[in-house]
Amino acid sequence: MNRLNKTAKRRIALSVALALGTTMIALLPAPVRAQDGAAALEEITVTARRREESLQDVPVAVSTFSGADLEQFGATDITILQQTVPNLTLQVARGSNSTLIAFIRGVGQQDPLWGFEPGVGLYVDDVYVARPQGAVLELYDVERIEVLRGPQGTLYGRNSVGGAVKYVTKRLGDDAAFDTKVTLGSYSQRDLTVKAALPLTDTLSLGAALSSLNRDGFGKNLVTGAEHYDKDILAYRVAMEWKPNENLFIRLAADDLQDDSNARHGHREVAGSGLTTGETVLPNLYDTRAGLGDDNSVATEGVSLLGEYTLSDQYMLRYIAARREGRTDTLIDFDTAPAAALDVPAFYEDDQTTHELQLIYSGERASAVAGVFLMDGTAAGAFDTIVGIANLTTATAGQVETDSFAAFADLSYRFTDQWSVSVGGRYTKDEKKGTVYRQNFTGIRSRLFGNAAAIPGLLRTNYTNEREFSEFTPRISVSYEPSDALTVYGSWGKGFKSGGFDMRGDAIFYADTVKGYEPEIVETLELGVKSSLLGGRARLNAAIFSSDYTDQQITSQFAIGTTVVSFVDNAGSSSIEGLELEGSVSLSENISAAFQVGYIDAKFDEFITYDPATATRRNLASQRAFQNTPEWTAALSLNWSQDLGDNGSLTIVPALSYRDDYQLFEVANPAIDQKSYSIVDLAATWMAASGRLSVTAAGRNLTDERYRIGGYVFAGPVFGNVQNAFYAPPRQYSLSIAYSFR
Repeated sequence: MNRLNKTAKRRIALSVALALGTTMIALLPAPVRAQDGAAALEEITVTARRREESLQDVPVAVSTFSGADLEQFGATDITILQQTVPNLTLQVARGSNSTLIAFIRGVGQQDPLWGFEPGVGLYVDDVYVARPQGAVLELYDVERIEVLRGPQGTLYGRNSVGGAVKYVTKRLGDDAAFDTKVTLGSYSQRDLTVKAALPLTDTLSLGAALSSLNRDGFGKNLVTGAEHYDKDILAYRVAMEWKPNENLFIRLAADDLQDDSNARHGHREVAGSGLTTGETVLPNLYDTRAGLGDDNSVATEGVSLLGEYTLSDQYMLRYIAARREGRTDTLIDFDTAPAAALDVPAFYEDDQTTHELQLIYSGERASAVAGVFLMDGTAAGAFDTIVGIANLTTATAGQVETDSFAAFADLSYRFTDQWSVSVGGRYTKDEKKGTVYRQNFTGIRSRLFGNAAAIPGLLRTNYTNEREFSEFTPRISVSYEPSDALTVYGSWGKGFKSGGFDMRGDAIFYADTVKGYEPEIVETLELGVKSSLLGGRARLNAAIFSSDYTDQQITSQFAIGTTVVSFVDNAGSSSIEGLELEGSVSLSENISAAFQVGYIDAKFDEFITYDPATATRRNLASQRAFQNTPEWTAALSLNWSQDLGDNGSLTIVPALSYRDDYQLFEVANPAIDQKSYSIVDLAATWMAASGRLSVTAAGRNLTDERYRIGGYVFAGPVFGNVQNAFYAPPRQYSLSIAYSFR
């Protein structure tokens, strides 16, 4: 009862705050011409609802960034968005250089094991990317990035419970172009990006973009001498666009990424024990003493086809087809010591084929999209869990096949000049087939990973099972526009994340693993305001939200004897409330500012899972907290630009971001949980008067904050007392020179 009262009070307080903000905005004077020499802000166009609309008119909490914006920030990959979007966590996953973990409003996925459904959908040119490996997308050839918060699914792609990140590349256009950029920086950073577009005829163009990204490590593997936290990435994208007439557009694209950066093994946060007795906490947070080795390879590739056919002034058909494949070969030295106390060699591989057909309607008062989405994918992998103190290896292997069908539709109708409504829904049906094998072997490494002398022991898991999951997820929103400068909206939506099979499931410890786990559901109520103030010199957007999160899929891992046990079950249900503010203002002709504030209160109402202390299943909600979900996030940036006449122009962008303290896992651990911190960045760009030459100097994390973005915990002497952390990059400087041949 106390919990319900507390939740009700929070919702009332947030509702009152939004109502007061709306009233204050409504009482402001009508828009007037820009004063004091300040320029009106440029209109921002997004495609969050599958059509071009002003950001201020869309009844969705969405943040957008152009390629130019990101270059002015000195950004290199999409994790920069974590510092500029409220209630967003977007980081490089533990033990990797290009695997992504993403959380929006407390909903996401940290465990990048194959076969898991991500909580946040990632799209590249409207192609759904199911694989987190290789998903830390480098920022080259980008037109804009949109971040949609809250359940998504009635408009396109795969259903997602947390939100979506849309990466949109530039279309080739009709003019020949050749652009190149060279970046040199700290830790011997040496990056090269080359882009080209060539019209072959009036209707056919070819284009390509290549990016080579290299950097020495922030630390060393003191056992092997190899660089640690280095970067060695080569990526390219090629495209062909054909527009034979005004009604037809076809784009064929292919991309490839090869990441040969060394494996990351983390930093020991506590002294070792057992086989790692004598291992101490190294003074350099980026150093390791991992004896397993440094070999690591991540390869992803894909091909996609986009076709758009305009049937009339009101109707368009769009077809998107894609095929993606990837493989990761890696080594995870959990104990970060020369001894094989807890070592894991592993590989993951997957493929996916997707088809999407949409019919889009745009009328005077109504607009709509309807379509179907098909996905056929297979994710597979294997790893050894080597426990050296017992001369024991547990081999684990498995795969999951997914056959998914979805039909969706969304209709928006404007009843009057002030009132409009959107209604949508999606039906999803997933058929999954999981196969899991897990067996003990006496010896270091199993036969699976090359030890022919390993002696087979206890067969822990060996099953194949099939499940079917289906759900209808509706969404509705109502918008009121009392003036051109103000939009007030309310929405309710439901998100669905499919169930599946745990590829690490141990049937001896947890017999129900063979049954798989159920889907999870998020229902979100959102109220928002989007306003244009001071004659177009300022924007202020606000949203409050309340989510009911049920059947949460929670991964639990802990030690039982000489075995590491992992299982996934629907342990949790929770209540999530929060507030988001985003704003920008033109302070003068040369200076503008942007800010964001995010607040989130995420609490488990139920967390029923196995308790190792009592060897029973209990409700541990009072002892658990959301991971990777800081209560407060905030950011402030300035943009100062000066026209230098024949000498070009100069733009300086200082930025400050703040993140509250957060846990890396649901169970608190002072050794690895992260305290609050702030990041200071600064970038300056000089652009020649011709617009062809630019020079950017950037400093990232200027105060050299050392903050954790991932970790592992397997305490106890059997496993060497594993309590490790992975850190974000330290202070870095870079100088980029870009030239455009046009």
